[in-house]
Amino acid sequence: MIKVVIIGSGNVAQHLLKVMLNTEEVTIVQVFARSKESISHLIVENQITSTYNDIKEADVYIISVSDNAIAEVASNLPFKNRLVVHTSGTSELSVLDNKNRKGVFYPLQTFSRSKAVDFSTIPICLETENERDYAILKALADLISKKAYAISSEQRKSLHVAAVFVCNFVNHLYQIGNEICNENKVPFEILQPLIIETANKITQLSPKEAQTGPALRNDTKTIEKHMDFLQESNYKELYKLLTQSIQNV
Repeated sequence: MIKVVIIGSGNVAQHLLKVMLNTEEVTIVQVFARSKESISHLIVENQITSTYNDIKEADVYIISVSDNAIAEVASNLPFKNRLVVHTSGTSELSVLDNKNRKGVFYPLQTFSRSKAVDFSTIPICLETENERDYAILKALADLISKKAYAISSEQRKSLHVAAVFVCNFVNHLYQIGNEICNENKVPFEILQPLIIETANKITQLSPKEAQTGPALRNDTKTIEKHMDFLQESNYKELYKLLTQSIQNV
């Protein structure tokens, strides 16, 4: 049985709490949240604290807060020589306070509070200062996911940048496509099978092999028509930059 304290109440913290509450081999000892109301719908109130000195003993303390707040939270923990980890994709191991043993428990996924996820498919990136602590985190990761990886701080940083491109930027392009459809009274759902097929295709082909479209074909007439159609200057610039990027690969 692995005893866990979760520190935070945001999207990642809530998803971790949900999956760990439903994992028999994990005991959620406590949740630290500045606002008890933000997490009380998931766990009973006597297991929530907003006072650092009231934090109970556990095997692992998972700090799941904004990157800017990690160092402050870690420095405020009132104990020493316990395993404290953060869930950040970009923060180094060194951001944690030296009084405790340090680690990273980073689930690489996009989390929205209202959207359930299958944690068993989520890659969890792990990093520690020693093998004993790594074994603890690996055991915890294996209880909730089928995919755990030893990833250094520098590797994790590169993964996070790549994730912004393949997730956040791509979703923004979905938003632009949605706006174009709405402005022209076309249902966005018509594009959804295309979106799904594009995502599925890269599980079998490399992204370079899967690339299609006018930019790859150097279909200049179509590209000119698209540029003429777009009225929003930002969209024109994005279209131009992405077209050039595809052609330069």
